[in-house]
Amino acid sequence: MNIAEMTALELGRKIRDGELTAPGAVQSVLDEIKKKDGNINAYITVTEAEALARAEEVQLKIDAGEYKDSPLAGVPVAIKDNISTKGIKTSCASKILGDFKPPYNATVIDKLSQAGAVIIGKLNMDEFAMGSTGETSYYGETKNPWNTDRVTGGSSSGAAAAVAACEAPYALGSDTGGSIRQPASFCGVTGMKPTYGMVSRYGLIAYASSLDQIGPVAKDAADCAAILDVICGKDEMDGTSLDAECGGFLSGLSGDVGGLRIGVPKQCFGDGLGSEVKEAVLSVAETLKAGGASVQEFEMPIIDYAVPTYYIIAAAEASSNLSRFDGVKYGFRADDFEDLTDLYLKTRSEGFGNEVKRRILLGTFALSTGYYDAYYKKALRVKALIKKAFDEAYQKFDVILFPAAPTTAPKLGSSLSDPLKMYLSDIYTVSVNLAGLPGISVPCGFDKNGLPIGAQLVGAPLSDAKILNAAYSYQKVTEHHKKAAERFGKGAE
Repeated sequence: MNIAEMTALELGRKIRDGELTAPGAVQSVLDEIKKKDGNINAYITVTEAEALARAEEVQLKIDAGEYKDSPLAGVPVAIKDNISTKGIKTSCASKILGDFKPPYNATVIDKLSQAGAVIIGKLNMDEFAMGSTGETSYYGETKNPWNTDRVTGGSSSGAAAAVAACEAPYALGSDTGGSIRQPASFCGVTGMKPTYGMVSRYGLIAYASSLDQIGPVAKDAADCAAILDVICGKDEMDGTSLDAECGGFLSGLSGDVGGLRIGVPKQCFGDGLGSEVKEAVLSVAETLKAGGASVQEFEMPIIDYAVPTYYIIAAAEASSNLSRFDGVKYGFRADDFEDLTDLYLKTRSEGFGNEVKRRILLGTFALSTGYYDAYYKKALRVKALIKKAFDEAYQKFDVILFPAAPTTAPKLGSSLSDPLKMYLSDIYTVSVNLAGLPGISVPCGFDKNGLPIGAQLVGAPLSDAKILNAAYSYQKVTEHHKKAAERFGKGAE
């Protein structure tokens, strides 16, 4: 097996055992980026010189006996471009941030550094994480490695594409309404949204603060568990960070699903779901059932209200969060303006893309006098009802099985022309964020065109270990999650 095909854990093990070196691993991945990324556009910034220097530093520490308990030491990682990296351009894929280089690291970056990780670059994304296709980036669309005429999904488009194309062993993305799980599904990789508050949001440039969550994108569930071990934990810099037990995710992977109760919501397997997707996702239930789990259908009608509820709340929070980008403190500034108000107007008009403007306008409308009660306040009430419905479901079930998306990856350009169609593609993912739940997307098959299909396993709050183990159990007896590495990792040395 060559370096590009290895999981992050396999690569880390070989570096610790002296079969490979950290600089050699980093150079191999950089070579893959140079060879492939011109066609895929997964990266906005590649930090080649910094990564090689960091790899040399890590290797010296490994040789000195440090990082013995760090399974990811020396392994390259790529970071979504809305996660702050000190001294490295962090643009949120937007013109308005320009070449902004943060003066501090996000907490997750410091944690990765302490574990011996090597950052190789910043990943493309939908602008300010607003999009479901990877097409709204100021730096151009990210293309699906399986078929470059297809979207990658979004907003963590670069993260999913880079891992699938073997341009990174693993990546960090962010998930506001499915932004890790949906692109992971479209690209045939494994992506996880942890319980809200399990991972610090300090240094994550906010889209919707009550929904955003940083999480891992990797080749398999074991890698996701190892990454979550590193990045989870209470952070005093984040008021929403949970003071809960965390860690032991990797060591807790037994693969035993005996007695696991799986719920299948009928509303998610009816009209609107592609037949090939439905068949592949339901096969996950049958596989876990063969391993000792029980499976039962149930009603969850409130799910039908998840998309409008999500887009009202997310847009409202975005309207508030993005008001800080005004051309005064940092980033892009319009050249020709008459006064401060004119500066604000022209900077935002020229600096934000169409989708970001659309959501700011929607959010501002929902929060405005006369409409707050009719839209935003009502959406918060429905959010509470969605959370209540999940709480009731988890009295009966340990894990709920959802599709990750209604179809496989659509063609480039087909969704942007119809924003409502793009919003509806999030129908199976947004409720997880509204309720603050952990969810993981696992590859579970392919359609007739050879495009990947993903299934979601969703757990109750703080049951991250349970869904990781269910995903791990499924991947122990299936091969779908290995197909991307087998196809795109060939030829790497």
